[in-house]
Amino acid sequence: MPIYNKLIRDRILEIIEKDGKTYDMEMLSKERHEEEIKAKLTEEVQEYQSTQNNHDALEELADILELVHAALPLHNATYEQLEEVRVKKKEKRGGFDKGIYLIEVHDD
Repeated sequence: MPIYNKLIRDRILEIIEKDGKTYDMEMLSKERHEEEIKAKLTEEVQEYQSTQNNHDALEELADILELVHAALPLHNATYEQLEEVRVKKKEKRGGFDKGIYLIEVHDD
């Protein structure tokens, strides 16, 4: 019997039941939910880093985005508010589109 001890998507329990299996689970407190979202984000970013093709990369990016959506209510924010913060930061500091890689800054 596999032991997972990790945050799962909301419908996974239904899938387990349809397979005729039983499970143990717990509902997380807000604080623990946030901790587990952070842990799951780390896991999904690592999985994204190891992808070898566009399909797998998009699957992992979708998981990351789903976790962002799950985290927002924990911070009393909406996706629209997050997008507003993102746009303001991009306007002020730019994005990551050009692939600029800073090596060093010199104090001349």
